[in-house]
Amino acid sequence: MTGQPLFSIGQLVVHRRFNYRGVVVDVDASFRQSDAWYEAVALARPPKDQPWYRLLVDNAAHETYVAQVNLEADASGDRIMHPLVWHYFEGFRNGSYVVSSLRSN
Repeated sequence: MTGQPLFSIGQLVVHRRFNYRGVVVDVDASFRQSDAWYEAVALARPPKDQPWYRLLVDNAAHETYVAQVNLEADASGDRIMHPLVWHYFEGFRNGSYVVSSLRSN
């Protein structure tokens, strides 16, 4: 029972539980990490059969992998600070990052 992604690459989001901001850099239709990762990291046990997102975390140097149920849109419109943001994006317009034309998937 895989749901439709609510967020797209370049969109700003906020983690509902931990209240950090981030920008989406990748979307999986369902959970794609190992069971060991899920057991060790996903302590709230969010559903695996929904979209999961890789995020660059604001004011940090790491990325996170988050279930859709734990995210909401960030309405602040503020840019994030992350050392890799310009690796993935080439601009910031109307509250979202613009995907770099050099990015290959």
